[in-house]
Amino acid sequence: MIYASAEDWRSAAQKKVLLFGMSGLGKTHVSDILRKTGNWFHYSIDYRIGTRYMGEHITDSCIRAAMDHPYLREMLMADAIYIAPNVHTHDLTAVSTYLSKPGDPARGGLPMAEYRRRQTQFQEAEESALADTAHFIARAREVYGYDHFVCDTGGSICEWVDAGNPDDPILTDLAQQTLMIWIEGSDAHTEKLVRRFDAAPKPMAYQPAFLAKVWAAYLAEFDCAENAVDPDHFIRWTYAKALAHRQPRYAAMAKWGVTVCAEEVSEVATAADFEDLIATALERR
Repeated sequence: MIYASAEDWRSAAQKKVLLFGMSGLGKTHVSDILRKTGNWFHYSIDYRIGTRYMGEHITDSCIRAAMDHPYLREMLMADAIYIAPNVHTHDLTAVSTYLSKPGDPARGGLPMAEYRRRQTQFQEAEESALADTAHFIARAREVYGYDHFVCDTGGSICEWVDAGNPDDPILTDLAQQTLMIWIEGSDAHTEKLVRRFDAAPKPMAYQPAFLAKVWAAYLAEFDCAENAVDPDHFIRWTYAKALAHRQPRYAAMAKWGVTVCAEEVSEVATAADFEDLIATALERR
């Protein structure tokens, strides 16, 4: 690890951290607190994905849809309007809507082949955004003058790495650049996330092998054809399974850094609180 002890961490002229864990446990909240101090650069992986790596895919899909409308087609062909996704660190609707859900097209679903194609695009985008971390560490200091750096990752980071492989290229690169911090949730947090997702299901990114497994299981359990699947029912049915699939993957990643619990993170109100929390995590490691 780049900080061998709490003392190393506290005395570091440049503090560089990467937060990972389930969506909804405080990664972006803490990153916002640090950013607002004026001395921390907030690098959002999801924002980078949406603006740099998925933007063209999203724009093209919107243009294809608009070209079916005579009025919009005329405006586009005359270069009288333009279409672009609007991505924010706190609102990734453009990305999640593009990823969509598999199933019945009449209910907003995508054919599985197209759904898998978009999943692959997202995986490639996230891997590229993670690889950009070193570039943004340098940019934050050299261009903007920030002393400290926080990388706010998406919940799907665990899908693309093999934490048991000491030579995993993504984790090796990230651990050389940052202190990796797992925000660990409890069973109560998981239940809360499942309830929240059930009320407002949103598209997710899945590891290909996991997606193939749950898709086959869903079709068998509900005895339906691929084009008859209710997209929202499928992703609701899958969500708890996805969280259970991810939990041991996060835990394995934690060996590359330190762990804090979501309750501790919820008590962070200032940059000093965060620095104390990480010092404590290093001491108990």
